[in-house]
Amino acid sequence: MSENKQAPSGKVIVIGTSAGGLSALKILTSQLQADFPAPILVVQHISADSTGDILLDVLGRQNNLKCQHAVNGESLKDGHLYLAPSDHHLMIGDDHKILVTKGAQENRSRPAIDPLFRSAAVVFGSNVIGVLLTGYLDDGTAGMIAIKRCGGICIVQDPADAEYPDMPANAIKQVEVDFCLPLLEMGGLLYQLLAAKPEKNKPVPKDIMIEAKIAKRVLSDLPAVNSLGDQVPFNCPGCGGVLWKVDKGPLTRYRCHTGHAYTAQGLITEQTLKIEETMWTALRMFEERRNLLTTFAKEQTGAVKKSAIERAELSQVHIDRIKAILLADDRGAATNVSF
Repeated sequence: MSENKQAPSGKVIVIGTSAGGLSALKILTSQLQADFPAPILVVQHISADSTGDILLDVLGRQNNLKCQHAVNGESLKDGHLYLAPSDHHLMIGDDHKILVTKGAQENRSRPAIDPLFRSAAVVFGSNVIGVLLTGYLDDGTAGMIAIKRCGGICIVQDPADAEYPDMPANAIKQVEVDFCLPLLEMGGLLYQLLAAKPEKNKPVPKDIMIEAKIAKRVLSDLPAVNSLGDQVPFNCPGCGGVLWKVDKGPLTRYRCHTGHAYTAQGLITEQTLKIEETMWTALRMFEERRNLLTTFAKEQTGAVKKSAIERAELSQVHIDRIKAILLADDRGAATNVSF
Protein backbone atom coordinates (compact mmCIF):
# COMPACT_ATOMS: atom_id res chain seq x y z
CA MET A 1 0.00 0.00 0.00
CA SER A 2 1.37 3.40 -0.96
CA GLU A 3 2.41 5.53 2.00
CA ASN A 4 0.46 8.52 0.66
CA LYS A 5 -2.72 6.63 -0.03
CA GLN A 6 -5.70 7.63 2.10
CA ALA A 7 -7.38 5.02 4.28
CA PRO A 8 -9.66 2.88 2.04
CA SER A 9 -12.06 2.25 4.92
CA GLY A 10 -12.97 5.94 5.08
CA LYS A 11 -12.72 5.62 8.85
CA VAL A 12 -10.46 6.96 11.57
CA ILE A 13 -9.37 5.68 14.98
CA VAL A 14 -8.97 8.13 17.87
CA ILE A 15 -7.47 6.95 21.15
CA GLY A 16 -7.33 8.72 24.50
CA THR A 17 -5.37 7.67 27.55
CA SER A 18 -3.63 9.08 30.60
CA ALA A 19 -1.97 7.35 33.56
CA GLY A 20 -0.80 3.87 32.52
CA GLY A 21 -1.11 4.83 28.86
CA LEU A 22 2.35 3.73 27.72
CA SER A 23 1.78 0.10 28.70
CA ALA A 24 -1.76 0.12 27.35
CA LEU A 25 -0.74 1.58 23.98
CA LYS A 26 2.07 -0.97 23.66
CA ILE A 27 -0.34 -3.84 24.14
CA LEU A 28 -2.96 -2.42 21.79
CA THR A 29 -0.70 -1.33 18.93
CA SER A 30 1.31 -4.57 19.02
CA GLN A 31 -1.82 -6.24 17.60
CA LEU A 32 -1.86 -3.98 14.50
CA GLN A 33 0.05 -4.55 11.26
CA ALA A 34 1.87 -2.10 8.99
CA ASP A 35 -1.01 -2.17 6.49
CA PHE A 36 -3.56 -1.17 9.12
CA PRO A 37 -6.37 0.34 7.01
CA ALA A 38 -6.96 3.59 8.91
CA PRO A 39 -5.06 6.45 10.53
CA ILE A 40 -4.76 6.43 14.32
CA LEU A 41 -4.64 9.64 16.34
CA VAL A 42 -3.58 9.42 19.98
CA VAL A 43 -3.80 11.80 22.92
CA GLN A 44 -1.70 10.70 25.86
CA HIS A 45 -1.72 13.11 28.78
CA ILE A 46 1.86 14.36 29.18
CA SER A 47 3.34 17.34 30.97
CA ALA A 48 4.14 20.52 29.06
CA ASP A 49 7.89 20.00 29.50
CA SER A 50 7.83 16.45 28.09
CA THR A 51 8.49 15.66 24.44
CA GLY A 52 6.69 12.35 24.01
CA ASP A 53 9.81 10.99 22.29
CA ILE A 54 10.09 8.10 24.73
CA LEU A 55 6.55 6.98 23.98
CA LEU A 56 7.11 7.20 20.22
CA ASP A 57 10.40 5.35 20.50
CA VAL A 58 8.83 2.52 22.49
CA LEU A 59 5.85 2.20 20.17
CA GLY A 60 7.99 2.45 17.05
CA ARG A 61 10.35 -0.30 18.20
CA GLN A 62 7.69 -2.80 19.19
CA ASN A 63 5.13 -2.61 16.37
CA ASN A 64 4.84 -2.14 12.62
CA LEU A 65 2.91 1.13 12.58
CA LYS A 66 4.62 4.33 11.50
CA CYS A 67 4.60 6.36 14.73
CA GLN A 68 5.21 10.11 14.66
CA HIS A 69 4.35 13.40 16.31
CA ALA A 70 1.33 15.01 14.71
CA VAL A 71 2.24 17.92 12.42
CA ASN A 72 -0.24 20.69 11.71
CA GLY A 73 -1.65 20.54 8.18
CA GLU A 74 -0.40 17.03 7.41
CA SER A 75 -2.71 14.61 5.61
CA LEU A 76 -3.97 11.53 7.42
CA LYS A 77 -2.50 8.26 6.17
CA ASP A 78 -3.46 4.72 7.01
CA GLY A 79 -0.93 2.66 8.92
CA HIS A 80 0.25 5.81 10.71
CA LEU A 81 -0.08 6.62 14.40
CA TYR A 82 -0.09 10.34 15.17
CA LEU A 83 0.73 11.38 18.74
CA ALA A 84 -0.39 14.74 20.11
CA PRO A 85 2.63 16.98 20.77
CA SER A 86 3.16 18.13 24.35
CA ASP A 87 1.30 21.28 25.40
CA HIS A 88 -0.80 21.25 22.20
CA HIS A 89 -4.22 19.93 21.31
CA LEU A 90 -4.52 17.41 18.48
CA MET A 91 -7.65 17.60 16.34
CA ILE A 92 -8.92 16.87 12.84
CA GLY A 93 -9.67 19.88 10.67
CA ASP A 94 -12.67 20.25 8.40
CA ASP A 95 -10.36 19.44 5.47
CA HIS A 96 -9.63 16.02 7.04
CA LYS A 97 -6.07 17.12 7.79
CA ILE A 98 -4.27 17.19 11.13
CA LEU A 99 -4.86 20.26 13.24
CA VAL A 100 -2.40 21.06 16.05
CA THR A 101 -3.27 24.08 18.17
CA LYS A 102 -2.36 25.67 21.49
CA GLY A 103 -5.89 26.47 22.53
CA ALA A 104 -7.19 26.66 26.09
CA GLN A 105 -6.86 23.63 28.33
CA GLU A 106 -9.79 21.26 28.62
CA ASN A 107 -10.23 19.14 31.72
CA ARG A 108 -7.00 20.65 33.05
CA SER A 109 -5.05 19.12 30.15
CA ARG A 110 -3.33 20.14 26.94
CA PRO A 111 -3.33 17.91 25.01
CA ALA A 112 -6.80 16.84 26.08
CA ILE A 113 -8.81 13.91 24.82
CA ASP A 114 -12.21 15.59 24.40
CA PRO A 115 -11.13 18.06 21.67
CA LEU A 116 -9.72 15.22 19.54
CA PHE A 117 -12.78 13.01 19.98
CA ARG A 118 -15.16 15.92 19.33
CA SER A 119 -13.38 17.06 16.18
CA ALA A 120 -13.27 13.50 14.83
CA ALA A 121 -17.00 13.14 15.48
CA VAL A 122 -17.74 16.35 13.57
CA VAL A 123 -15.56 15.45 10.57
CA PHE A 124 -16.01 11.66 10.32
CA GLY A 125 -19.44 11.26 11.92
CA SER A 126 -20.51 7.63 12.00
CA ASN A 127 -17.12 6.54 10.64
CA VAL A 128 -15.09 7.48 13.70
CA ILE A 129 -14.06 4.81 16.21
CA GLY A 130 -13.22 6.21 19.63
CA VAL A 131 -11.11 4.21 22.07
CA LEU A 132 -10.73 5.23 25.72
CA LEU A 133 -8.06 3.57 27.83
CA THR A 134 -6.61 3.74 31.33
CA GLY A 135 -6.36 7.03 33.23
CA TYR A 136 -7.44 9.22 36.13
CA LEU A 137 -10.60 11.36 36.32
CA ASP A 138 -12.92 11.68 33.32
CA ASP A 139 -11.27 13.34 30.32
CA GLY A 140 -12.65 11.58 27.25
CA THR A 141 -16.17 11.06 28.56
CA ALA A 142 -17.57 14.20 26.91
CA GLY A 143 -15.73 13.27 23.72
CA MET A 144 -17.24 9.80 23.80
CA ILE A 145 -20.68 11.34 24.18
CA ALA A 146 -20.00 13.49 21.09
CA ILE A 147 -18.88 10.44 19.09
CA LYS A 148 -21.98 8.54 20.13
CA ARG A 149 -24.33 11.41 19.28
CA CYS A 150 -22.73 11.67 15.83
CA GLY A 151 -23.24 7.97 15.18
CA GLY A 152 -19.68 6.75 15.77
CA ILE A 153 -18.50 3.69 17.67
CA CYS A 154 -17.30 3.87 21.29
CA ILE A 155 -14.84 1.34 22.68
CA VAL A 156 -13.74 1.43 26.32
CA GLN A 157 -11.09 -0.61 28.04
CA ASP A 158 -12.62 -2.89 30.65
CA PRO A 159 -11.97 -1.04 33.96
CA ALA A 160 -10.96 -4.34 35.53
CA ASP A 161 -8.24 -4.59 32.86
CA ALA A 162 -7.07 -0.98 33.24
CA GLU A 163 -4.10 0.01 35.38
CA TYR A 164 -6.04 3.16 36.35
CA PRO A 165 -9.77 2.48 35.88
CA ASP A 166 -11.25 5.97 36.47
CA MET A 167 -11.43 7.17 32.85
CA PRO A 168 -13.06 4.06 31.38
CA ALA A 169 -15.32 3.64 34.42
CA ASN A 170 -16.57 7.24 34.21
CA ALA A 171 -17.25 6.87 30.49
CA ILE A 172 -19.28 3.73 31.06
CA LYS A 173 -21.42 5.57 33.61
CA GLN A 174 -22.32 8.32 31.11
CA VAL A 175 -22.27 6.64 27.69
CA GLU A 176 -23.86 3.56 26.19
CA VAL A 177 -20.54 2.30 24.91
CA ASP A 178 -20.59 -0.20 22.06
CA PHE A 179 -17.78 -2.36 23.39
CA CYS A 180 -16.10 -2.77 26.78
CA LEU A 181 -13.28 -5.27 26.62
CA PRO A 182 -9.65 -6.00 27.63
CA LEU A 183 -6.76 -4.59 25.63
CA LEU A 184 -5.80 -7.96 24.20
CA GLU A 185 -9.15 -8.19 22.40
CA MET A 186 -9.17 -4.69 20.93
CA GLY A 187 -6.90 -5.26 17.94
CA GLY A 188 -9.10 -7.93 16.42
CA LEU A 189 -12.20 -5.85 17.05
CA LEU A 190 -10.72 -2.82 15.27
CA TYR A 191 -10.00 -4.92 12.17
CA GLN A 192 -13.57 -6.21 12.18
CA LEU A 193 -15.04 -2.73 12.50
CA LEU A 194 -12.84 -1.32 9.74
CA ALA A 195 -13.84 -4.13 7.40
CA ALA A 196 -17.51 -3.15 7.68
CA LYS A 197 -19.02 -0.89 5.02
CA PRO A 198 -18.78 2.82 5.90
CA GLU A 199 -21.96 4.21 7.41
CA LYS A 200 -23.86 7.20 6.11
CA ASN A 201 -23.24 10.23 8.28
CA LYS A 202 -26.08 11.95 10.08
CA PRO A 203 -26.34 15.67 10.86
CA VAL A 204 -23.94 16.89 13.55
CA PRO A 205 -25.77 18.36 16.58
CA LYS A 206 -25.35 22.14 16.71
CA ASP A 207 -23.83 22.22 20.19
CA ILE A 208 -21.12 19.72 19.23
CA MET A 209 -20.31 21.77 16.16
CA ILE A 210 -20.01 24.94 18.25
CA GLU A 211 -17.73 23.33 20.82
CA ALA A 212 -15.53 21.90 18.07
CA LYS A 213 -15.17 25.36 16.53
CA ILE A 214 -14.32 26.91 19.91
CA ALA A 215 -11.58 24.32 20.47
CA LYS A 216 -10.19 25.03 17.01
CA ARG A 217 -10.15 28.75 17.90
CA VAL A 218 -12.53 29.45 15.03
CA LEU A 219 -15.26 30.63 17.36
CA SER A 220 -15.01 32.05 20.90
CA ASP A 221 -17.67 34.74 21.21
CA LEU A 222 -20.31 35.16 23.91
CA PRO A 223 -23.36 34.28 21.74
CA ALA A 224 -21.75 30.94 20.87
CA VAL A 225 -21.19 29.99 24.51
CA ASN A 226 -24.60 31.36 25.51
CA SER A 227 -26.19 28.92 23.08
CA LEU A 228 -24.61 26.02 24.96
CA GLY A 229 -26.15 26.78 28.36
CA ASP A 230 -26.62 29.33 31.13
CA GLN A 231 -24.11 31.35 33.10
CA VAL A 232 -23.44 30.07 36.61
CA PRO A 233 -21.96 31.86 39.66
CA PHE A 234 -18.58 30.15 39.30
CA ASN A 235 -15.35 31.46 37.85
CA CYS A 236 -13.03 29.65 35.48
CA PRO A 237 -9.92 28.49 37.39
CA GLY A 238 -7.93 28.85 34.19
CA CYS A 239 -8.59 32.50 33.37
CA GLY A 240 -10.95 33.87 36.04
CA GLY A 241 -13.76 34.43 33.55
CA VAL A 242 -17.44 33.53 33.93
CA LEU A 243 -18.46 29.92 33.41
CA TRP A 244 -21.44 28.55 31.52
CA LYS A 245 -23.04 25.25 32.44
CA VAL A 246 -23.29 23.12 29.31
CA ASP A 247 -26.63 21.36 29.53
CA LYS A 248 -26.46 19.30 26.33
CA GLY A 249 -26.08 15.56 26.87
CA PRO A 250 -25.96 13.54 30.09
CA LEU A 251 -22.66 14.86 31.46
CA THR A 252 -22.56 18.09 33.50
CA ARG A 253 -19.82 20.32 32.11
CA TYR A 254 -18.68 23.92 32.34
CA ARG A 255 -17.05 26.17 29.75
CA CYS A 256 -15.78 29.75 29.57
CA HIS A 257 -15.83 31.86 26.42
CA THR A 258 -12.05 31.75 26.03
CA GLY A 259 -12.13 27.97 25.59
CA HIS A 260 -11.38 26.39 28.98
CA ALA A 261 -13.73 23.48 29.64
CA TYR A 262 -14.28 21.20 32.61
CA THR A 263 -16.41 18.31 33.69
CA ALA A 264 -17.90 18.84 37.16
CA GLN A 265 -15.28 16.47 38.52
CA GLY A 266 -12.47 18.27 36.73
CA LEU A 267 -13.72 21.67 37.93
CA ILE A 268 -13.80 20.54 41.56
CA THR A 269 -10.29 19.10 41.25
CA GLU A 270 -8.91 22.29 39.67
CA GLN A 271 -10.62 24.48 42.28
CA THR A 272 -9.07 22.34 45.01
CA LEU A 273 -5.61 22.83 43.54
CA LYS A 274 -6.16 26.59 43.20
CA ILE A 275 -7.33 26.80 46.81
CA GLU A 276 -4.26 24.91 48.00
CA GLU A 277 -2.01 27.18 45.94
CA THR A 278 -3.69 30.23 47.45
CA MET A 279 -3.35 28.84 50.96
CA TRP A 280 0.39 28.27 50.54
CA THR A 281 0.76 31.84 49.29
CA ALA A 282 -1.22 33.14 52.27
CA LEU A 283 0.91 31.05 54.65
CA ARG A 284 4.10 32.51 53.21
CA MET A 285 2.79 36.08 53.48
CA PHE A 286 1.60 35.67 57.08
CA GLU A 287 4.96 34.15 58.06
CA GLU A 288 6.79 37.05 56.43
CA ARG A 289 4.47 39.48 58.23
CA ARG A 290 5.08 37.80 61.61
CA ASN A 291 8.84 37.82 61.09
CA LEU A 292 8.82 41.47 60.04
CA LEU A 293 6.67 42.51 63.01
CA THR A 294 8.87 40.52 65.42
CA THR A 295 12.00 42.21 64.06
CA PHE A 296 10.30 45.60 64.20
CA ALA A 297 9.15 45.06 67.82
CA LYS A 298 12.74 44.43 68.96
CA GLU A 299 13.67 47.90 67.80
CA GLN A 300 10.75 49.69 69.48
CA THR A 301 9.59 50.58 72.98
CA GLY A 302 6.34 51.30 74.77
CA ALA A 303 3.00 51.20 72.96
CA VAL A 304 4.56 50.75 69.52
CA LYS A 305 6.46 47.67 70.69
CA LYS A 306 3.32 46.23 72.33
CA SER A 307 1.24 46.78 69.19
CA ALA A 308 3.82 45.09 66.97
CA ILE A 309 4.00 42.07 69.30
CA GLU A 310 0.21 41.75 69.34
CA ARG A 311 0.03 41.89 65.55
CA ALA A 312 2.81 39.29 65.27
CA GLU A 313 0.87 37.01 67.64
CA LEU A 314 -2.30 37.49 65.57
CA SER A 315 -0.35 36.55 62.45
CA GLN A 316 0.77 33.38 64.22
CA VAL A 317 -2.89 32.53 64.90
CA HIS A 318 -3.60 32.78 61.16
CA ILE A 319 -0.48 30.71 60.39
CA ASP A 320 -1.61 27.93 62.70
CA ARG A 321 -5.09 27.91 61.15
CA ILE A 322 -3.77 27.73 57.60
CA LYS A 323 -1.34 24.96 58.51
CA ALA A 324 -4.18 22.98 60.06
CA ILE A 325 -6.17 23.26 56.84
CA LEU A 326 -3.21 22.29 54.64
CA LEU A 327 -2.30 19.33 56.82
CA ALA A 328 -5.86 18.07 57.15
CA ASP A 329 -6.54 14.66 55.61
CA ASP A 330 -9.02 15.98 53.02
CA ARG A 331 -9.77 13.00 50.81
CA GLY A 332 -11.88 15.23 48.56
CA ALA A 333 -8.67 16.96 47.47
CA ALA A 334 -7.23 13.82 45.89
CA THR A 335 -6.57 14.27 42.19
CA ASN A 336 -7.77 10.77 41.40
CA VAL A 337 -11.15 11.09 43.08
CA SER A 338 -13.91 9.31 41.17
CA PHE A 339 -17.57 10.26 41.54
